[in-house]
Amino acid sequence: MTKSHLISRRAALAGLGALSAAPLLPGRAYASGSVTAAIYPGTWDEAYRAIVAPLLKSRHGVDIAFDPLFAVDQVAKVRAARGVPPFDCFVLDPGPAAAAQAAGLFEPIDASKLTNAAKLPAGMVTSHGVTVNAQVVGICYNPKKFPNPPKTWVDLFKSPYVERLGLTGFQTTFGTVALIEMAKAFGGSITNVEPIFAELKKALPKVAAVATPAALPGLFQQGQIDIMYTNTNNAATLKGRGVDIAFIAPESGAITFTTTLHIVKGADNVANAHKYIDAAISAEAQAKLQLSPYNMIPVNKDVKLSDNLDIKSLDELSKMVTHDWTVINPNRAAWIERFNKEITK
Repeated sequence: MTKSHLISRRAALAGLGALSAAPLLPGRAYASGSVTAAIYPGTWDEAYRAIVAPLLKSRHGVDIAFDPLFAVDQVAKVRAARGVPPFDCFVLDPGPAAAAQAAGLFEPIDASKLTNAAKLPAGMVTSHGVTVNAQVVGICYNPKKFPNPPKTWVDLFKSPYVERLGLTGFQTTFGTVALIEMAKAFGGSITNVEPIFAELKKALPKVAAVATPAALPGLFQQGQIDIMYTNTNNAATLKGRGVDIAFIAPESGAITFTTTLHIVKGADNVANAHKYIDAAISAEAQAKLQLSPYNMIPVNKDVKLSDNLDIKSLDELSKMVTHDWTVINPNRAAWIERFNKEITK
């Protein structure tokens, strides 16, 4: 492919993205005043359109077009584009981020272009990514049904809890890390999840439901399950709807992971991508994103944490359980397939 053809193809892709976003961005600029970004469908898409996009426009005069895609689909789309990025920025959880970095899909981050970089805890701005949100994973339960909640991952598989438990698999980051911690509680490890599969099979005739991650909150709200493993975002969202729900960290510790923004290798709008990232980590954006109905744990140290987040200080994150996704990634696809075959059926 010649350079002129490459430029033409990029221009065509940018034009398509602009057209798809035109109803949301009337009068948007199509050159220096624009940027394109992948975004998670659902809450993230709604939150970033409502809060980050207007802030980026007002502060920098930059319009943004969002492409709603789950993390694995973002990475697949960029790989399939073969060096002609379909958007300028990724938003990724640690597993897909590790895979994308290993594949060389990131542009370097220039921290000097981020006016809010110093407002993030140490380690949240790296050479190729910027943390924009923290997630905390543990056990959620109905406090009216269980005034004495489970204290450990092992407790989930005992009566009276197992009969009201909702199971989900390795498709999501929170599902993967929770099941790994359960495996460890039964004698396994980050690479040996055989013990949790054995327990899942024993519990299968008793559990209240086996469902997709997206279906669990609805089942909880409807009273079909009363216990599940999930993140504080889901707990806060249900609580905001008036659902009786409480979050508890198991005795081995709550789990944390971060969501990061990255610039795609070969992106057309690197300067505006930095402005977008800077807007997303600003105190103004983060303070609004933490509120209902979005319930995102902020990472900007100037933001006072809201009471709905089940975390009192960002310092708590350093004491939580974390995982090495370069170890998890080679096994995860097989775990997903096995859970679907043996547990979901």
